[in-house]
Amino acid sequence: MSVDISINNSTTKKGHPAQEGALTEMFNKSARKRGEKVKHLSKTVKNKKVVRNKKAIPATHAATFSTPHSTTTEEQKWLLDPWLLIIAITIIALGVTMVGSASISIAERNNGEPFYYLYRQLIASGLGIGLGIIVLFTPMKFWQSMGPVLLLIALLLLVAVLLPGIGREINGSSRWIPMGVFNLQVSEFAKLAMVIYLAGYLVRHTENVRTTIKGFFMPMLVLSAISVLLLMEPDLGATVVISATAMGMLFLGGVRLWQFLILILIMAVSVYYLIILEPYRLVRLQSFMDPWADPFNTGFQLTQSLIAFGRGELTGVGLGNSIQKLFYLPEGHTDFLFAVLAEELGSIGAISVIGLFSALVSRVFFLARKADLMNQSFSAYTMFGLAIWIGLQAFVNIAVNMGALPTKGLTLPLMSYGGSSMMIMCVVIALILRAEHETRFKYPLGSVVWNKLLGQENVSYKQTSCKQKSRKDSSKRRAGKSF
Repeated sequence: MSVDISINNSTTKKGHPAQEGALTEMFNKSARKRGEKVKHLSKTVKNKKVVRNKKAIPATHAATFSTPHSTTTEEQKWLLDPWLLIIAITIIALGVTMVGSASISIAERNNGEPFYYLYRQLIASGLGIGLGIIVLFTPMKFWQSMGPVLLLIALLLLVAVLLPGIGREINGSSRWIPMGVFNLQVSEFAKLAMVIYLAGYLVRHTENVRTTIKGFFMPMLVLSAISVLLLMEPDLGATVVISATAMGMLFLGGVRLWQFLILILIMAVSVYYLIILEPYRLVRLQSFMDPWADPFNTGFQLTQSLIAFGRGELTGVGLGNSIQKLFYLPEGHTDFLFAVLAEELGSIGAISVIGLFSALVSRVFFLARKADLMNQSFSAYTMFGLAIWIGLQAFVNIAVNMGALPTKGLTLPLMSYGGSSMMIMCVVIALILRAEHETRFKYPLGSVVWNKLLGQENVSYKQTSCKQKSRKDSSKRRAGKSF
């Protein structure tokens, strides 16, 4: 509110009432304007339209305000992205259920316990969730600084798995290091390390990557070293996934198109020669082209998978009623879990799983784009890389099960049996949730602990909320004053 007053200018000479009136009107007009401005500010704070670091701003300006931590109260309602969390939990729960169903027969035969693999998968899921909680409370700056260290550890593990007495060989491939409770599949850790390292590299050398050959060539050297070590296991599937993920991140990082096309050409030629120079890979390719030419030998795995899809039809034979898992379909609880799912849950179940993975990858891309708009480049590149990894590996596994791609030893993320795969994937989901969380909160989870470790001033959600409430009360008091 404003109060009209009269000015009695004692210093003004007599005979100038018009001048006194003009001064009075000018003062009253200015006071009314100030009153309207504070009243508008009070109304904005009361309605909680937009929360900002120092003051409230009108909702009409929120869409164009692009600096970090400019979020609405509705966006700050959830500490973690609810859609991503629900989709990931749904996929994990469905995966655990199908592992239990698909492994009953083989677990009974090999271990005398029908739920042997189910129990181990539950333990791996629990350990993965525990690791994920730790990741949720770890800032992205820590992962950015640890990128080169993680890459070095991955390279050392890839070398160690090839050494006799350290690596464990299964089905002719040395891909695992025994860790007591579970076997660590080194390629899974290498994928994660490569994504984190490359995201940090793109942030540190953005201009060089976009304008110079050296900036593009350096990460290719690292990728080449990892690819050579993976091929020595051998693990062509992991090599293709990690290379395609790195290429996708470089493309999103702004690599010039002609460099990207040359890289694709080199990769295609390399994969071609890797296939034709290894007899077992060439046999797999030939059996993929015509699995029914030798259905009881080279084409056995693929033909049994196709039979499972055929038996499932639209609605499936029912959970637990699969016939193909009864010693017909090899690796039914790992690489060919999707085929068992299609048989028991039918086309409806198979399409639902495809829809869940599509929704998961789309959501991560959306969150990555949002982080990029908030100028949080490392979080954006990390989420882009993890989304490409999950989407590509899921696509390859499902395509192999359906006979659209040659057989490869790639698990279905978050679903197939495998301790190291499940734990790494839980860490991946937690890393995405953490990156998204930091785009909406100035003082994210774990900030108090990390500030203590780094010797910085402690700031918590509670303190932030009190400061915001204090500013609102102060704005209300100012709005109630008269001018």
